[in-house]
Amino acid sequence: MKKLIITALLVVGMTTYAQDTKESSEKANMERMTPEQRQQRQLKKLTTDLNLNSEQQVQIKQLLAEQSVKRENRIVQKEASTEEMRSKRESAKNKMQEEKIVLDDKMKVILTPEQFITWKANQEKMKQRAVSRNKDKRGTKM
Repeated sequence: MKKLIITALLVVGMTTYAQDTKESSEKANMERMTPEQRQQRQLKKLTTDLNLNSEQQVQIKQLLAEQSVKRENRIVQKEASTEEMRSKRESAKNKMQEEKIVLDDKMKVILTPEQFITWKANQEKMKQRAVSRNKDKRGTKM
């Protein structure tokens, strides 16, 4: 009886794994197609599904081409905005580090060496608390 149950579970597991592999390979093939190939495939499908005449096919082909151009433009804009955000983030980070160095220098002048060491230790504790708090927040979202 145990062997029968184990065999059944193996068959079910292998079947679901095989189906997942098939779907992922179709997605990989879809990504390799050029925009023109995707348009032709979509036009062919619409023609067979909707019984389009030649005039409708020409109009839909133009529409699909326009949509493809718009889609490519959105992708380019998104990549540009991502790079822009990355550079802004990087410059803000650099600015904060520079301000921290200036603050440390000013505190070093004002405080005694023992006070400065204590202040730096407190700063490090606060930093560690913030890091752990952020990790906790990220952990609860997932």
